[in-house]
Amino acid sequence: QLQLVESGGGLVQPGGSLRLSCVASGSTLDNYAIGWFRQAPGREREEVSCIGSSGVSAYADSVKGRFTISRDNAKNTVYLQMNDLKPEDTAVYSCASEYYYCSGDEKAFGSWGQGTQVTVSS
Repeated sequence: QLQLVESGGGLVQPGGSLRLSCVASGSTLDNYAIGWFRQAPGREREEVSCIGSSGVSAYADSVKGRFTISRDNAKNTVYLQMNDLKPEDTAVYSCASEYYYCSGDEKAFGSWGQGTQVTVSS
């Protein structure tokens, strides 16, 4: 069973940047797709980005051009580089895993991390 731990969240001013990390243990990441999700208070959880085992990535329209997902299988880690952050990006960000490719179906993600808080405020 894959265990996931997120880090890198914090408080940042609008226009600033953060890099989130999702570190896996219990298995290698090679055969897994990793998705980043976020949930703001009073809102449904949404998928922000996903990267498949082959490296193919996808992004929500709201973050295209600002966020970049990447993976380092040697470090068992997936990153989410977030630039030009906006107040509406404030949320708890979680990573989750599914096999091989990004299906776009939240129910397909089997292992979830605990999340890291990102707050964008002046």
